[in-house]
Amino acid sequence: MHFFKDLEVWKISMDLIVNIYDVTNTFPAKEQFGLTSQINRCAVSISANIAEGCGRSTVNDFNHFLDISLGSSFELETLLIAAQRIKYIKEEKTTTIMQSIHSIQKMLYALRKSNNLRK
Repeated sequence: MHFFKDLEVWKISMDLIVNIYDVTNTFPAKEQFGLTSQINRCAVSISANIAEGCGRSTVNDFNHFLDISLGSSFELETLLIAAQRIKYIKEEKTTTIMQSIHSIQKMLYALRKSNNLRK
């Protein structure tokens, strides 16, 4: 069992949630149940799946939830690109958030790799 609150990737992904909510709060009201909701859910899913995986009893289960987190990070990346293209987010803000997402992705890959070495 892992203690998710001690994982740097979980901490960074929690910071990402705050940044994402700050950005989506500026989206038009008409997007509340569309792009805004989907982007927010993706951001939350990253850290939530890390935490859920930590509560599982096997390395394979933990890795499965890391894979889900990773998938959510790529979905979030795609949705942010879409939001930038339709001019809901400025490029500079997207670049900053993308750097955080890429750091999370690298950390998830590294954590998964280290888990595979422990099997």
